[in-house]
Amino acid sequence: MRIAVLSETDGAETRVSATPETVKKYKSLGADVIVQAGAGAKAGIPDAEFEAAGASIVKTAKEALKDADIILKVRRPAEGELKGSKPGALVIAIMDPYGQEAALKALADAQVSAFAMELMPRITRAQVMDVLSSQANLAGYRAVIDATAEYGRALPMMMTAAGTVPAARIFVMGAGVAGLQAIATARRLGAVVTATDVRPAAKEQVESLGAKFIAVEDEEFKQAETAGGYAKEMSDAYKAKQAELVASHIAKQDIVITTALIPGRPAPKLVSRAMVESMKPGSVIIDLAVERGGNCELAQPGQVVEHNGVKIVGHLNVPGRLAATASSLYAKNLYAFVETLVDKETKALAVKWDDELVKATCLTRDGAIVHTAFQPTA
Repeated sequence: MRIAVLSETDGAETRVSATPETVKKYKSLGADVIVQAGAGAKAGIPDAEFEAAGASIVKTAKEALKDADIILKVRRPAEGELKGSKPGALVIAIMDPYGQEAALKALADAQVSAFAMELMPRITRAQVMDVLSSQANLAGYRAVIDATAEYGRALPMMMTAAGTVPAARIFVMGAGVAGLQAIATARRLGAVVTATDVRPAAKEQVESLGAKFIAVEDEEFKQAETAGGYAKEMSDAYKAKQAELVASHIAKQDIVITTALIPGRPAPKLVSRAMVESMKPGSVIIDLAVERGGNCELAQPGQVVEHNGVKIVGHLNVPGRLAATASSLYAKNLYAFVETLVDKETKALAVKWDDELVKATCLTRDGAIVHTAFQPTA
């Protein structure tokens, strides 16, 4: 069994899909691990460390792909990147499949079995494989650190001989994994934290971290969660009531962190131009949903823009701003999944195609798009 670890072709991607720690684990599964030279450089992992863990280093992707049974990546392979891979090879990555018909067709045409890690079901045995949670957790932490760097004042209340410094007010919009970590980090740094979410279950979680919950808590709010634990799209009437409450709250905040995403949909617009203009000069907005269109109307992907003295931060690939930690967690998520695809006795690939983890994540197989959610429409 041969596992290939490829470099990322996207210039903004700093993470890598394996670490020396997971290379050793793959070796113990009986695999030969081939790493493309420089794959871990941006995450602070030199080729020598992969070699010391038992991997072989090759110069090109073509050499790494040759005879590989499993191909590991962070992002979906670019067009032509899988040229030379053997038919039936498993390609495992964050595939970002929504609205990517041409890219999925290219994966099917490459005759590979492509698996999207972000489609992993949220069940107990798959928790260790949950890339969305492992990466969102880091994004939430980094959002507060980035906000602190852009904000020209201290976060905690400080009582000094020269006078008292008031605590910064931070409002977190969306209390999923990223939002909860942002709340916890902001509280650790001494800020006064409030948060909002459309899911009723979030209220208790927010309050358990010492933050105040802000929401219109009517009947619709009580039904606002899917069976999978994701937020539902709310009615226009509810959105209007919530927007009015949030608008008055945002005007008093120093830092706003937005984290709201709905799988397969553009990010909901939560912060309007008028709300930005209501904030004090020197305030900061961190938009973690900027890659999906942004929660803030004025956010620009990959840029820090200033409007009326308010900084709106739209960094791309926020987990990648902590490349070493993000790679370590992502690589462990991948290993946990790969381990379920290998027969421990024969040390060979033995994919159980009817396993719920496989069915939930497999996009393409035998030259066709097989995932029911992404079937091409005639």
